Amino acid sequence: MTVPPGRRERKKAATRQKIADTALRLFLERGYEAVGIRDVAAEADVAVTTLFSHFASKEALVFEQDADFEQRLTRAVTDRAPNEPLIPALRREILALVRHCAADGAAPIWRMIDASPDLRQYEQSMRLRHAESLAMAIAADPGLPQSTTAGRAIARFAIDAFSLAREAADPDAAVDEIFRMIEAAWEASSPSRRV
Repeated sequence: MTVPPGRRERKKAATRQKIADTALRLFLERGYEAVGIRDVAAEADVAVTTLFSHFASKEALVFEQDADFEQRLTRAVTDRAPNEPLIPALRREILALVRHCAADGAAPIWRMIDASPDLRQYEQSMRLRHAESLAMAIAADPGLPQSTTAGRAIARFAIDAFSLAREAADPDAAVDEIFRMIEAAWEASSPSRRV
């Protein structure tokens, strides 16, 4: 049974969300480079130290769902139904994330990210971290006999599938196309297929 969060946790979560929402609004209104941490803290009516207790950097304010996305990816492996193949579970989660990030309201955010070298670099390091977490979840699953290298490669392919599909004219079709290739690669790495 899941215990609901206490009052303190709810207040912390509300403060975190208020900071993130304020930052995003300011970044979109004024431009990412034109807004400083102090501007965000003042507008959100919190101390700079409070802001930094929730977000490690200015870039993290833009990617405030980073930890949630990472958990969703690893749970696609760890929480899938017994005997459910890995690749369809990953495909389903990547498709959900792509749909979230390709929604109409997300376009201005991605334009801002694409225009900022700092945000692009942060996103790239975030994707590598997500791929490593996903690879660790795959490696820890005793039902997946592929090598650690195969698991790491599939994790990177899945994370890259997200980026490629998010930018595609038809994200759903892109996910389907990419995951057909990922499925073939995963099957080719199966110990029973090796000579």
